Amino acid sequence: MEDIRTASSAVDLALFVDLFDAHAADIVTRLNEEDADTAAAVLAYLPLERAIDVFDRPELTRAGDLLLDLPQDRAGEILKGMADDRAADVLQELDGEDRSELLQRVDFNSAWPLKSLLAYPESTAGSIMSTEFVSVPATYTVADTLRHIREVERTRETVYAIQVLDPKTRVLLRVVTLRQLITGEPEQPILDLAPDREPITVHADMDREEVARLISIHDLLSVPVVNDRHQVLGIVTVDDVIDAILAEGSEDVQKFGGVEGASEPYLTTGFLGMYRKRVGWLGALFIGEMLTASAMQHFADELAKAVVLTLFIPLIMSSGGNSGSQSTSLLIRALALGQIRLRDWWRVALRELPVGIALGASLGVIGMIRIAAWQSFGVFDYGPHWKLIGLTVGVGLIGIVTFGSLAGSMLPFLLKRMGFDPASASAPFVATLVDVTGLVIYFSVALLILQGTLL
Repeated sequence: MEDIRTASSAVDLALFVDLFDAHAADIVTRLNEEDADTAAAVLAYLPLERAIDVFDRPELTRAGDLLLDLPQDRAGEILKGMADDRAADVLQELDGEDRSELLQRVDFNSAWPLKSLLAYPESTAGSIMSTEFVSVPATYTVADTLRHIREVERTRETVYAIQVLDPKTRVLLRVVTLRQLITGEPEQPILDLAPDREPITVHADMDREEVARLISIHDLLSVPVVNDRHQVLGIVTVDDVIDAILAEGSEDVQKFGGVEGASEPYLTTGFLGMYRKRVGWLGALFIGEMLTASAMQHFADELAKAVVLTLFIPLIMSSGGNSGSQSTSLLIRALALGQIRLRDWWRVALRELPVGIALGASLGVIGMIRIAAWQSFGVFDYGPHWKLIGLTVGVGLIGIVTFGSLAGSMLPFLLKRMGFDPASASAPFVATLVDVTGLVIYFSVALLILQGTLL
């Protein structure tokens, strides 16, 4: 109660009482709704273990700023008690100066693992791995291993996978699960319980999406990260992968909409941050749409002679953009899941070509029926050459939808080959590309069909 009375001078007493015995997840939810000063004040007076649990939750927003707002000793104790991979994620949110300030608040033995994790590029296995894993020499028995687990359990990310190492070289020999361990006899060598096969491992520079795929395929709770000498650097656990997948998914969804990927929640992103993340793509798309205006200017004479063709421009452009967006979405997902590789581009093109033709033909038939119906029932008079106009729209849709499908399916391959994220082939980008080419295709078809009549 002394903590509560002390805290009442800094935060609302009712709030502190509500959170004092609450679950860490509930505390995180409530603190995310409070302003930074109130959240920091609550965290300053919570029991240390509870405060560490709160900071270990990836759902906690502004975690780095909240640590900076805490007293130096308190921030150092929390940072030292956090899981290394989570602490590294929090430090990654900060700029270099603030990051260095927080690292100075912990001792050398606690700081060097964090610095090692921060050195790995974002989105790699090294950036999400934990250095707090259970390992034992191959000379241990089952009883020795169980005793070791009891001694180190509170300081390890997980105890469900035990890394069995060569006692001299520290090379990874086998991985024994906790289930296998508890079925063994006390005096049985630990190696006797391990499967007779090389353990599945990853390197620190492997993309985290590939790590997620391996964990999913092999139903693993964790996977060891090794160096070139096959020594264990850390482990990536399934919960780390889930957090990474959620972050990657959010970033990809934002890119699909033509927005630079953002890690901060929407309501905590400032005006300048929101502006910077949107203006680049929006400007690029605007410049791309200028090409559409140029294409229309090129066919200005044809438009003047056959104004009726302009009625179908929105229909034409949207159909091509939609088909391209569909193909892009399918291909980006397939690439992310490893269902296709870069060398499969020609197979994809051969699949998309007939599909695009069939889709375009279907839309073309609908468009022609619509023109015929409007003409027949007197809804709109397309003139004496309405049949040719309908044919122009139908054939144009076949060409535009086919091109949209091909372009939308090939762009992810092209971007990935150039080293960019395929998600950058977002729907607005594909739609802009198809808008320009769609107009060229549409009016080229019109020149062929309507030559000598309307044109």
